[in-house]
Amino acid sequence: MHRSMLAAVALLALFPSTRPAHATDFYGGKQIHFVVSSDVGNSYDTFARMISRHLPRFVPGNPSIVVQNMAGAGGLRATNWLYNVAPKDGLTIGMVNNTLAFDPLYGNKQAQFDAAKFNWLGTPSQETALLIVWHTVPVHKLEDAKTRELVLSASGAGSTPAFFARVLAALFDMTVKIIPGYKSQTESFLAMERGENDGNASPFWSSLASEFPHWISEGKIRPLVHYGSARNPEIPAPYALDLLSDPEQRAIMEIAQAGLGMGRPMTLPPGVDPEKTAVLRKAFTSLFKDGEFLSECKKASLNCSTPMSGEEMLAFVQKIYHSPRAAVEKISTIYMEGQQSR
Repeated sequence: MHRSMLAAVALLALFPSTRPAHATDFYGGKQIHFVVSSDVGNSYDTFARMISRHLPRFVPGNPSIVVQNMAGAGGLRATNWLYNVAPKDGLTIGMVNNTLAFDPLYGNKQAQFDAAKFNWLGTPSQETALLIVWHTVPVHKLEDAKTRELVLSASGAGSTPAFFARVLAALFDMTVKIIPGYKSQTESFLAMERGENDGNASPFWSSLASEFPHWISEGKIRPLVHYGSARNPEIPAPYALDLLSDPEQRAIMEIAQAGLGMGRPMTLPPGVDPEKTAVLRKAFTSLFKDGEFLSECKKASLNCSTPMSGEEMLAFVQKIYHSPRAAVEKISTIYMEGQQSR
């Protein structure tokens, strides 16, 4: 018996255990691929590269992180890829455009994913957007746009700026003309300075504060209304929900602005081991509280003050997908107007 036990132990020593390693042991010596659904240089990319420098400190095993840009179709290319093609081994994460989680709700057939099945990891912020005009435009408040047409820039008829221009026009009875074709927000802003358009319906307040702070301090832009998950007292313009008393109109605005509540959403593909998802969610939650990370956010004028955990993001997505049917149908109609005019 004794000799048999020794032989068994010796035999086991020849064959390493096939038991899968715990997720807390998995990331040591590994490399995480961080896919960003935008071009190099914009605020999504800036966030991703900053996060990639700090996140390894909070992941057991201290893996390296490589950022890869996958722009295209307004971020839809990368989002579809993450859902349908990306490896499900816990080594590929993505930062997707925040409005895209709700494209399937709006009826976009090109959005080939179920947002509730993504393994959301968290966001460092929730964003606020606003309707702005250049300071020389003779529109000083939202009511003025009911009688004076606003010429607003957009990258395309179905783009986010065009979508919000149509939403705001419908809810506040404004007269709006959308000028599509600008290759980037920067290009549309340059055209605004030259007087080729009046303004834009959806820049982020945090991006303006980071990239064009002099516009704010010198009064070069005039905010007419702002919207997002919460009222922002820094913005000298009314909050959209404060101007809407009709329940259906409020529901329409809440659905439309839901993407801003997602902030800079980061996710794993569906089907990743729940233990690995939990490890990364914990790492992101710790990162968003880290003094060194928050200090760099402040230096870069990036908003990192309103984080959400992956669990909170999933609950938020599920809530929006259960919005009142009438409001969803109205938003879908507004959204599809842009898709049909492409």
